[in-house]
Amino acid sequence: MYQFQCDYNEGAHPRIMERLIETNLEQTVGYGEDHYCAAAREAVRKAVGREDVDVHFLVGGTQANATVISSILRPYQGVLCATTGHINVHETGAIEHSGHKVLALEAEDGLLSAESIREAVLLHYAEDGPEHMVQPGMVYISFSSEVGTIYSLAQLKAISEVCHEYGLPLFIDGARMGYGLASEGCNVTLADIAALADVFYLGGTKQGALFGEAVVIVNDSLKRDFRYFIKQNGGMLAKGRLLGIQFLTLFEDGLYFQLSEHAVSQAMRIRDAFESKGFGFLVQSPSNQQFPILDNATMERLSSDFLFSFWQKIDDTHTAVRFCTSWATKPEAVDALIAAI
Repeated sequence: MYQFQCDYNEGAHPRIMERLIETNLEQTVGYGEDHYCAAAREAVRKAVGREDVDVHFLVGGTQANATVISSILRPYQGVLCATTGHINVHETGAIEHSGHKVLALEAEDGLLSAESIREAVLLHYAEDGPEHMVQPGMVYISFSSEVGTIYSLAQLKAISEVCHEYGLPLFIDGARMGYGLASEGCNVTLADIAALADVFYLGGTKQGALFGEAVVIVNDSLKRDFRYFIKQNGGMLAKGRLLGIQFLTLFEDGLYFQLSEHAVSQAMRIRDAFESKGFGFLVQSPSNQQFPILDNATMERLSSDFLFSFWQKIDDTHTAVRFCTSWATKPEAVDALIAAI
């Protein structure tokens, strides 16, 4: 059975495991204040091309999203995101649990537009007594999106501009940042992300680490006391060096981007195989997530040898499913899937 249902089936890249074993009995201070975390922060700063950013390591994506969002919003504010946004559909109401509302907006192919953000803000203040409604307080987007699509540089610039116009911090969920940047046709760089976002994170859990996300805070006004928020949200790992070692390994010589390119190249092979046989797709995704629409008989046949995810029912006889590749997807597994297709 070959598994394509998610991009965190495997453990971690061997170089990370070797580094963790080599340093296992070394004594360091805790809570991310060790020399490995310090070196990892410098490696991340070098990768994003900014020395003026704060870098914090958290264990997982939901934890990172909840901590960042709750640290930014006032008690009466909510976060604007796409209806398909991860915080809206796949985090069990974590943001609402923190006391804030997710203000979901319709989005085409999972991508929020600058126009929809502007419209949401204007509609709020056009209310007769806007203080009776949850105020839009920030904007959340993902790169790549929940359905594998990516923003162009022009789209990101437009979103950043409207956010700045209305004083809304822009937060970019980068759980699959590497896969987005490695996508076909992507004209966005990590330096662009750092120039346009107020805060973002680089995913490790889905991209070669055992666990962990690197939160990068660009906006100076959001930096103060962030470690207090991490601690209060249960995110301050006592053995913080475990996170530092992983991100240092991923970013010290470009391994992060090499692994991302591998995942995307395997996903493109899967996409091309389905296309060559005439299958349609829920969205045109250039990244490591592919969403072919299968007739139910084909879906049943493929599920006997391959594990993939149900995504959306199209009609009584067709279903959109997700095939997801990762940094560790074996070409021979893709070969077998292509043969079956």
